[in-house]
Parts: sequence; structure tokens; C-alpha cells
Amino acid sequence: MVDVRRVKLPGVGVLHTFVTADGGKAGVITHRSGHSDLITFADEEDGSDSNKVSLRLSEDEAHTLAELLGGTRITEGLDKLDQIPGLSIDWFTVDYDDHIAGQQLGNLASHGVVGLTVVAVVRGDSANPAPADDFKVFPGDTLVVAGSPEKVAKAFTFYRTGEMARKATADSPQG
Repeated sequence: MVDVRRVKLPGVGVLHTFVTADGGKAGVITHRSGHSDLITFADEEDGSDSNKVSLRLSEDEAHTLAELLGGTRITEGLDKLDQIPGLSIDWFTVDYDDHIAGQQLGNLASHGVVGLTVVAVVRGDSANPAPADDFKVFPGDTLVVAGSPEKVAKAFTFYRTGEMARKATADSPQG
């Protein structure tokens, strides 16, 4: 287990650092404004500025990097499941203007989507596996769903708009 040191930076945000196995140091400054700085630097005793590197990341870029670094084991497992014909596993990140934001997860079967499972809701650094219908969803949450590609698409439409996508039929009036 890596020992992470957390330091509050007044007026800036929070600095998290850790020492790597080879003696280097890495850290992330999470600014109050939402962006982050990924930093690496030499040991304090070295005192050399030549080995310091800093990379500014937007909030979306920081989330992407975290998923790439931390989600590798999960992704490898899900990739195997994605090879099953007819099964789609997808992620829906909730935005402030999505219908589901601030709402209970609810039962999609009551809206006509049977055979779709919300595997987990990821919030921050924790996952809520197999959430109940009354689980409240907030902006920034990521819903992990599994089902047929068509049902996943219907669920995502509902989460975004509150409406179920309907298939057009030959008898339907064109609008």
C-alpha cells in the first residue's frame, strides 16, 4: 500500500504526494477551481530543480488520467465481459442538466426497460455496488450499466431527458 501524504494549501486547494519505489516523488495539486497539477520531483535532499516536472490538467483531463491509471484492473475485467455477444457494459457520467441528476435511480423496468442492470454508481473515490431503486444520483456520479446495447441506449436517453426512446414504426406519423 502506498503511503499518501495530504497537505492543505490555503487559498489554493490540496496537495497529495507519495514516494515511488525508486525514490522519486509524485503528487497532485487539486485546485479549488477544479483543475489539477500533476507533479513529479526529486528527493528533497537532492535540492535540484532540474528534475521537477509539472503538468496542468483540466478537471476532465484529471478524471481521464485517474481512470487510465486506476481503472486498469476493472477495465481488463470488463473487456472480457464485453466479448460476450449481446452484452454491453457502459458508463454514464451524470451532468447537472441531466434528468437523473438529484433524482432517485428508480426502477427502469417500470419505464419499459427490462433486463438492464445498474451494476454500480461511482461517486468520487468510492463505488456503490448494486444500488437500490431509492439510491439518489448526483451530478458527477458515474453509473455503470449492463444489458443489451439497445437497452443501454434507452436507459441513457432516459437518464439524460427523462423520456424513453421510442422505435419509429411504419404506422407512426413522420414529424
